Amino acid sequence: MKRLMYSLIAGVFMLALAGSCEEDLLTLGDGVIGGEPFGTGMEVYDVFAYNRNIAAFPTNRLPIYQLGRLNDPVFGTTEGSITAQLNLPSNVGNPRFGTIAQADEGTSEENIEENERVTSVVLYMPFFLNNNSDADSDGVIDELDDEDDNPNNDTDGDGLTNFEERGTGTDPLNPDTDGDGINDADDDATPSNIFPIRREVDSIYGNREAQFNLRVERSTFFLSDFDPNTGFQEPSPNYSDLQISPTFVNEVLADTVMTLSEFEIVTLQEDDPDTETDESTLVEERRAPGILVNLDTLFFQQNFIDLEGSNELLSNANFRDFLRGLHITLTPEAGEELLVLLDFTRAVIEINYEYDVVENEENEGDTVRQNSVEMRFLQGGGNSAITGNAVNTLNSDPYAPEIANALDTDENASRIFLKGGAGTYAEIDLFDQMGGGDIINQIKQEDWIINAAYLIFTVDRDFIDAAGPLDEATRLLVYNTETLDPLYNLLTEVNVAASASGTFLNYDGFLQEENGVGVRYSVNITEHLNDIIIRDSANVRLGVAITPDLRLNGTDEVLVPDGAGTAEKLLPTHAGITPLGTVLVGSNTAPNDPNRLRLEIHYTEVDP
Repeated sequence: MKRLMYSLIAGVFMLALAGSCEEDLLTLGDGVIGGEPFGTGMEVYDVFAYNRNIAAFPTNRLPIYQLGRLNDPVFGTTEGSITAQLNLPSNVGNPRFGTIAQADEGTSEENIEENERVTSVVLYMPFFLNNNSDADSDGVIDELDDEDDNPNNDTDGDGLTNFEERGTGTDPLNPDTDGDGINDADDDATPSNIFPIRREVDSIYGNREAQFNLRVERSTFFLSDFDPNTGFQEPSPNYSDLQISPTFVNEVLADTVMTLSEFEIVTLQEDDPDTETDESTLVEERRAPGILVNLDTLFFQQNFIDLEGSNELLSNANFRDFLRGLHITLTPEAGEELLVLLDFTRAVIEINYEYDVVENEENEGDTVRQNSVEMRFLQGGGNSAITGNAVNTLNSDPYAPEIANALDTDENASRIFLKGGAGTYAEIDLFDQMGGGDIINQIKQEDWIINAAYLIFTVDRDFIDAAGPLDEATRLLVYNTETLDPLYNLLTEVNVAASASGTFLNYDGFLQEENGVGVRYSVNITEHLNDIIIRDSANVRLGVAITPDLRLNGTDEVLVPDGAGTAEKLLPTHAGITPLGTVLVGSNTAPNDPNRLRLEIHYTEVDP
């Protein structure tokens, strides 16, 4: 199985620029003789589409994990759970708890039995955030800012501008930050920066206010790191249809009803009565918005702290064989849906414990100390390889007959069904179903200079609206099915922000909306078409899928239907990590249908 590292491709732009002198670039207008008459025009050509199905995709070491339940009125309900291995702190074997190695405890008056005792254990899973949600940088996200282009407005009406409150560390959304009955503008004793800031949380679908049950269980399923079929050279594929529960789970570590919060999680210090300072006004820890749940302390006492010096903790491999991992589920209350996308490389388990020490001059009267250790599931991401092992199980309803019967028929489609996860994608032929040779030759004979070429995909609003409200895919990925490369050109791309919505703007592919609903996607394939017309590249079949972020790069061997079973097929990873979908108008419609899938070519013609 071939699997490339998931990575953000920001660094690739510089590499591409460094090699730009070797590129055979087409200069717009090249070949137009100055002063000669010319004309411009636009032609529309046929595109033929075929719906394809994905049975399952490998979910080890993903950049995005899906947790919860999404009720899609078109494609049915999908439920996502996560099973992840735990790693020793810093991935180092034989960890020490307290200050004395286990083998030395009790050997002298100084080396007393430390009696390490777990006091609390928390699992923290942060949300994705929109870091471009405060246009005027006044500390109030645009959603809550009554003047999002004016940092000097006073959203909470306390007499201080939002920008002033950002400087003083008071809450611009609360006129009395410390709750003492005095407005912040008149209160010179308000502690600074102790309030939780509300952030704009991204990638949460369904009812954010719905209660849900967060359940964490011990997994007994061993997630193998490497595939023996590749000589242990490639990661072992664990597919999205892998069923961990109920067969491979037992002990329950948490079973909690809670709700999501978009506020930061702030922990204040405990006040020390022996000091003049009120430590309860000082922040001990500030976490970004996320899910924070307490886990069973006895479980980690017996299966971690008490094992200090044992073979189970001798190495990371030993520990992962002993404690196979945790299984995490999120179940919204009846009648609700809630699905959260998580970057699991930032998820962490924090184990807090105390232990006994010998009283001396330095700690007179204090014979107990506090400490904590962290364990992670995955590490890396971004420009680094993801290490560790976590699997995303996705259970989905069977497709409705109208969708199921349209998949893998090799018939020109009247509707294109695109869905993320273990979902669907499409393949398309430009011009005709025979390679388009005659049309390509005709274009060459016309000697057109192709200024722009766009694939126009129209959203099938009639089909979607009849099914019900749908969270529509925000962007399309169009790629070469032979090379699996997206059809953007790094040398001509426009990027304005380091975000999913701020990159590859020339390529486009974004969902365009009118009156609050999606109507079409337009994908710029000018360079691809010029390769065919000018550079005699093959008119290969193209693939179409949805993507949450074009910066994500990689391929995976997914499982596709093959007779009564499945077969492996190499596809881009983009669609697998989003729960969203859409329905587009295909090409097997009336020839005069204005919504029909089409290729638009805008050209300049010399001597028209």
